[in-house]
Amino acid sequence: MSSWETAVTIVGLALITLFTRSFFLYPDQDLSMPGWLRRGLRYAPLAALVAVIAPEVLMTHGHLIETLKDARLPATVAAGAYYFWRRDILGTIVTGMAVLLPLRLGLGW
Repeated sequence: MSSWETAVTIVGLALITLFTRSFFLYPDQDLSMPGWLRRGLRYAPLAALVAVIAPEVLMTHGHLIETLKDARLPATVAAGAYYFWRRDILGTIVTGMAVLLPLRLGLGW
């Protein structure tokens, strides 16, 4: 790419970003949202979190894990159990790491 193509690309991306991020400022009045969409958007953060975490836990090098001898599985189960027991995010992370590290470093999983 030449330098002018790079500059045009950067300016174009900046304009698109400016337009989309300030989109809520354009209308004069609040836009009504259907109830079904409002209910559906409540699950968007959970869906995004699952989309990020699930491949990390269930895949290795772009393929599904082939063995249950993977330290991520018991760590995920332990962390999930702790979360449902205490509803504490920091404890969930600590529990998951407390299971993951000994299995990975100690047993070489």
